[in-house]
Amino acid sequence: MSWLSNFLTSSIGRKVVMSLTGLFLILFLVVHLAGNLQLLYNDGGEKFNLYAKFMTTNPLIKTVSYLLYAFFLIHAIQGWLLWSKNRKARGSQGYAVKSTRTVGTNSFAASNMGWLGTIIFIFLAIHMYQFWLQMKLGNLPMANYDGHEVKDLYAIVAVAYENLGFVIFYVVSMAVVAFHLLHGFQSAFQTLGLNHKKYTPFIKGLGKAYSILVPLGFAIIPVYMYFFH
Repeated sequence: MSWLSNFLTSSIGRKVVMSLTGLFLILFLVVHLAGNLQLLYNDGGEKFNLYAKFMTTNPLIKTVSYLLYAFFLIHAIQGWLLWSKNRKARGSQGYAVKSTRTVGTNSFAASNMGWLGTIIFIFLAIHMYQFWLQMKLGNLPMANYDGHEVKDLYAIVAVAYENLGFVIFYVVSMAVVAFHLLHGFQSAFQTLGLNHKKYTPFIKGLGKAYSILVPLGFAIIPVYMYFFH
């Protein structure tokens, strides 16, 4: 199995791992957004709390969640290793030769993936502590729906989104996620060799739409709850 170890520790292998884990996380974001949009219902949090209950008790979802945690850590570690290696390579070559690429959103995201990823990692650590950890270990109040008691996660989410500072932090973090996805979506397909003159323009268009709409969907939630709940 030395060939597999050598491949996974090579630059190409790390990029493949980054691409596969990244695509998994991209799919997860859509599912997570669909659940979080339940917060917009004016029902005192019933739909969101029932969704949270299902996501934390369903055996299949729990198994997938463990894969999610593993893939996220692998994605972050591999990304940091690649970024660190690229920075060292650029440093050893100096900056006498400038890139001739057109400066734009994609080039900005590509050249700053390490910093963008670090900001996202910090945001997720705070996000997991505030909500996921409280759901798992916190002493949350209980809500009763048709005789079924569930943890009232909506209550602490609503309190968090009453804080203007946190709402701004959340929205800025989603802007960072958008830049990260803008480069990462297309890069994942390119790394896996899924390039075709017929389909690549569609992939690029889909990537741009996804990178804007999904983070925007997440950002709308705390803004809406701050002003209207």
